[in-house]
Formats: sequence, C-alpha cells, structure tokens
Amino acid sequence: MPKIPARLGIAALAAGALVLSLAACSTGSASAGSGSSASATSCSTTQNVNFGYIGDFNGTSLLAIAKAKNLWAAHCLNVNPQVFTNGPLQITAMASGSLDFGYIGPGALWLPASGKAKIVAIDTFTNADRIVALPGKGIKTIKDLKGKKVAYPKGTSGEMILRLGLKKAGMSMSDIDATPLDYSTLTSALSAGQFDAAGFGYPQLTTVKKQQPGIIELAKDSDFSSSMRFVTAFVARENLPTQNPKLVSSVLAVLKEANDYRLAHRTEAINLVSQMTNVPVAQVTTDASFDQLVSSASLEASTKSGDVDKWLDTFGTYFTTTGTLQQPGSAKDYYTSDLYAKAGH
Repeated sequence: MPKIPARLGIAALAAGALVLSLAACSTGSASAGSGSSASATSCSTTQNVNFGYIGDFNGTSLLAIAKAKNLWAAHCLNVNPQVFTNGPLQITAMASGSLDFGYIGPGALWLPASGKAKIVAIDTFTNADRIVALPGKGIKTIKDLKGKKVAYPKGTSGEMILRLGLKKAGMSMSDIDATPLDYSTLTSALSAGQFDAAGFGYPQLTTVKKQQPGIIELAKDSDFSSSMRFVTAFVARENLPTQNPKLVSSVLAVLKEANDYRLAHRTEAINLVSQMTNVPVAQVTTDASFDQLVSSASLEASTKSGDVDKWLDTFGTYFTTTGTLQQPGSAKDYYTSDLYAKAGH
C-alpha cells in the first residue's frame, strides 16, 4: 500500500474555515439508496466543511460515496476532504481549528472520552487489528513475546489489541521490549524484519505480508468481542455540535445516506475507495473484508436503546486501566446521540 501523507494544512485551511452561518436549503432527501446521484435544488448559502479521513475502507468509503453521488451538494455543503494517517492527528487538527469533522478507529476513542472531540456517528465494527510475530523468532503464542522486541503505533487500535492480548496472557507492556512507531515507519521496519512482533493491523499488514509471508497472527479483535465491540466512528470538533447543530445534522444526514448506500452496494463502494485512494481494488477488497457494516436504522436503534453508550463506556473503562484516562467519562457527554437519531428525518 502506498504511503499516505498526513496533511494538517493549517495555513491553507485558514481561509476555508467553517462558515458558521446556517445554510438555507430547500432540497429534499438525496436519493442515494436508489443508486441515482443527488443534486442540490436550491441553496442560498453553502457551508464549507473540512473533513478528515484515513485512507482505508472504513475511513474513506462514506466520503467517496458522498462525493460520487453528490450528496454533499444536495445538503448545501462544500466538503474539503483531507487524508491523515491516524485519528489522533485529526483531533490535533480540530484543536487548531483547521478541521471540523474526522474519522477515528477504536484506539483513538480515548480522545473524545477526554473531551477533545465529540463522536457524532458510529461507522462500522472492525476486525482488522492483529498481534503478529515474524517467522523464525521462536514466537508461537503471546506468552512467547516476553522479552521480545515489539513495535506498535501509539494511541491507535494497534496499541489497544497489544495491551488486551498481553493482559489476557497474564502479561503487561513491561514484559516486552516495546517501541512506539508511526504506522508508515512501523510498516517499513516490520517488513524489513527489524522487530520480533507488533501490535498492528490491516490494510498495512497486507504490505508487510508481501515481505514476510510467514508472519504469524497471534490475536485479532474478534478474540475480545465478548467484552468489547471494536467500533470506528466519525467525530466533530468539540464545540461544533453546540455552536452549529444544524450543520452537524446536515453532515449526519449525508453520512447516513452514504452508509446505507455502502451497505447495498459494497462492490461499488470498494471501487470508489480505490479511485479516491489510488489503492488497487484487490487490496481495498481485502481491507473491507475485515469490516462489519450495519444499516443506519440499526445504528439509530442502538443509539436510542443506549447500546452505543455502553459500547463507548467500555472503552472509557479500558483506557483508565492503561493510564490513558484518569476518569472514564460518560458517553452521554461526548456522543451526540440526539443529533444522530434525528438526522435525516
């Protein structure tokens, strides 16, 4: 997979910062579910939105569909998508005011839990993360990682699964020779055999396997599904839902429409992601195979029942055990459930 640059673009984005005046739109709901492209019929004002994403299937697919089906324009939005390598970088950009919305994986959920962003929507359930060991290192189980050189991308789901796996084996990070690296550096280092093992994940792991075909998978997200749902999510700048709830509702309406289109047209979604990221279709297809897609109606039901709050609160508790959070916080304070439930209706 080609290296994806992280673009904060603060200077370039200053002039295109979010327009807080509310848009006066007289367009109906876009017909993404029917397969036809939507178009705005009347927008007296179009709002500019800076939207971050990660260049994998989870992080890109809804934005790719929204662009291809003209869903943003149908809701009087002008979206500037910006690619990042991870969730924490997007939260940093939000703090600077250069980003309005973004996408994060489960490993970055501690950031909204600590008050640095608001979760506005759940995206998917993922099973892409792994604890892996290189061949020839004498590692067959997680217990064999004791004293070994293990790399991980700090603050991401790669770190999360590594910690969960070690805990399940009765170990901790102090039992291994742990090295935090960014995803691109870790991909290169692991491909070159510079570490014994890693907390890592797809799609980057696909690249590593080409150089290390005998790599061993010791654990995956689904091994912990009985106690934790590995969700991916869309987030907004911390004060945005309060400052401009109508804008957030418009963005959520688009995300819901795109989500249901993705569910009904998975192959097309894969092709659109390939076009947007310049990643081969076969690689995106592999990446997408680790994701469980759910309808917007199902996510609405889980929101109203309080299940989404429970999923998120589980992560808050986990992050306190690692010392990442002092207090777990409450999902009711950082998940805008009311906005999600009402958006598009």
